[in-house]
Amino acid sequence: MKRSSSVIHRAVLAAAAVVIAVGCTPQASDPGGSASPSPKAPTTTGPTADPTSTGPTADPTTAPTPTTDGKPPSPSATPTTGAPTPKALMGDGDESEQVRELQARLRQLGHFDRAPTGFYGTMTAGSVTAFQKKQGLPPTGSVDETTWQRLLAASRKPTADELKPSTTNKLDTPDARCMTGRVLCISKESRTLAWMIDGKVVSSMDVRFGSENTPTREGTFSVGWKARTWTSTIYHTPMPYAMFFSGGQAVHYSADFAARGYNGASHGCVNVRDRAKLSALFDQVKVGDKVVVHW
Repeated sequence: MKRSSSVIHRAVLAAAAVVIAVGCTPQASDPGGSASPSPKAPTTTGPTADPTSTGPTADPTTAPTPTTDGKPPSPSATPTTGAPTPKALMGDGDESEQVRELQARLRQLGHFDRAPTGFYGTMTAGSVTAFQKKQGLPPTGSVDETTWQRLLAASRKPTADELKPSTTNKLDTPDARCMTGRVLCISKESRTLAWMIDGKVVSSMDVRFGSENTPTREGTFSVGWKARTWTSTIYHTPMPYAMFFSGGQAVHYSADFAARGYNGASHGCVNVRDRAKLSALFDQVKVGDKVVVHW
């Protein structure tokens, strides 16, 4: 009987040794009968745990980057990408008296080659860019506070005539026939009309002429008759403030010239695009006043 007990005891010890040799760990059964893994057992799903870690492993694609002081960033924090863009004072599409002053100052410095309009378009943006490059500023084409202050320092306050010049086109030297009496002196070279009395320019405005097929006649004429409201009997188009000087040819306001500029042409008349100026001129000109059309 003692021998049998000894044999059984040795068999149990041998089995225990085998279990220890293969590295098995005992598992406890849960109340539902399913086995729960040991806390030390490796899992087969999810990211691999760092063997040196003492807590759960964070997913590197979603984990926040610690700040320099060792504290985690706020979940709502947004990383910055550089210095903020300066606020634009004026830019593409703006229309104001400040834009008009901008253009006048740029014109003083040779960056804007036409009369100020007060509208900020592509030509103004290009002029601003040229000024910014010369000043060593970022060439944005928009006017921020730094650009504006540099421009104020580099230019002087525009005069009333610089802000709103009498014509977009520069007047040329008057023809000799325009130097005496009351004359509508019209230059095809500069595309301007100058209302002159005894050699002095009283007012001036931009004009356009007829095409090659319907040219505006040149020479010395006189105002034959006037019509504040008139519609062409040939072309059926309005001719406000018409002052006829050579047959059917007249000086008159043109809405098409105001809208399209020199992209169009008249049927021989002298078109004016500034309605207000022509209205004032119409009241001053008398039938019989001289008209000179020249190059």
